Order: sequence, then C-alpha cells, then structure tokens
Amino acid sequence: MSRAWAVSRRRVVVMMRIFEYHISTTFDKSMQQLFFYLVLIPSAIIHEYMHGYVAESLGDPTARRAGRLTLDPRAHIDLWGTILLPLMLIVATGGAFAFGYAKPVPYNPNNLRDRRWGPMYVGLAGPLSNLVLAFIFGLIIRYVGVPASVGSLLAIIVYVNVLLAVFNLVPIPPLDGSKVLFAILPDSLWRLRQYLEQYGMYLLIIFMLFFFSLITPIISFLFGLFVGGGLLF
Repeated sequence: MSRAWAVSRRRVVVMMRIFEYHISTTFDKSMQQLFFYLVLIPSAIIHEYMHGYVAESLGDPTARRAGRLTLDPRAHIDLWGTILLPLMLIVATGGAFAFGYAKPVPYNPNNLRDRRWGPMYVGLAGPLSNLVLAFIFGLIIRYVGVPASVGSLLAIIVYVNVLLAVFNLVPIPPLDGSKVLFAILPDSLWRLRQYLEQYGMYLLIIFMLFFFSLITPIISFLFGLFVGGGLLF
C-alpha cells in the first residue's frame, strides 16, 4: 500500500512539473498572472454563491434578502479581498502565489432547519463547488481535443479551484473548514471553539505565513487527480 502511494505521489509531482513547464513555455509570466487573477474572481464568487444557495435550501433566506443570492459580480466583489489582496500577492511573489476571496455571503444558523449539521453543509458548499469546477475542467482537458495552449489555460482553472477548495477547508475560523470542525466537536470542547473563534484570524495569518506548505501536497495530489496521470480514470 505504501509503495503504491509513493508511486502515485511521484506521478503527481511529475504531472505538476509538466504543468508548470508547459505553462511557462506557452505563456509569458504576465499572461499567466492575469489569467490566474481572472479565474480567481469568478471562482470565489461561485464559492460564495453556493454558501447562500445551500443556506436558502436549508431554510435561511438571509442571503436572498441581502441581495447576495446572485452570480452578479457586483454583489460579491470586495475591494480588498477580490482586487487588492490577490494583485499584491501576485506582484510580491512574482506570480508564485496568489489568493483572494469574495465578500462572505451572510447567513443565520438559527434559521436553518438542522441547527446541528446545517452550518457544516453550508460551509462545505463553497469548497465542493470549487472541486466540481475543477473536476469538470479536468474532464475537458483529458477527453476533449483542445489545443495545448487552451489546455494550459484550463489547467490554471483546475489549479485555482483546487487551491480555493483545499485552503478553505483548513479548520481555522473564519474558513469553511471551521464549520465542519465545530459540527463534530463534542460539547465538552466548547472552550476550544471559543478560543478558535476569538483568535482565528491571528491563527490563520500564522498558518499562511509558516504552515501553508502542509496543504501543498494535497493541492498537488488533487490537481494531478483531475488533469490526469492515471490516478482516477
């Protein structure tokens, strides 16, 4: 089992290196950064929309009443998270890393029919929507005869959505993964929940600065899973 995992992991690494090489030789750096940014915005908007959609389906109309149950970018764009932050990260890292977010869609957990598991379902909706997008575009790359240049751009779409999904599933507030964690935590650990809610933003900054590398193998594995390498089909 461990040997099979090692072989699969090496195959994913090879796929990632091929992806990086092909992108770098097909498009110049500025083109890559621009497309990455243009993909990030709608992917984050779909992510937030799905939070509101699932909350609505579970009985909470807050997002709809706030005018956020829409795919209109104007309702979701945040000056800092959607525009300034990703642009600053792209420039600061030379395009090596970028991240952004849309305005969080509001919801009231007290309105949900299932108050125990409902928040978890709402939290999972965003990352799952990104994984579905990555899966769909991965299928196009693998089974539709698109030119290599188009395939490279589609691979960026896959990568961005995998990045959004995995990062948001980190169990630190205010990320979506915290909703999953809080749903499964026993009531006896209420102090831990209180601590995470109080210091979540500080913990998130520390994670991004020093521990982000912990999730890069997961991102790489899922990327290889979706775009090819004999790991899924």
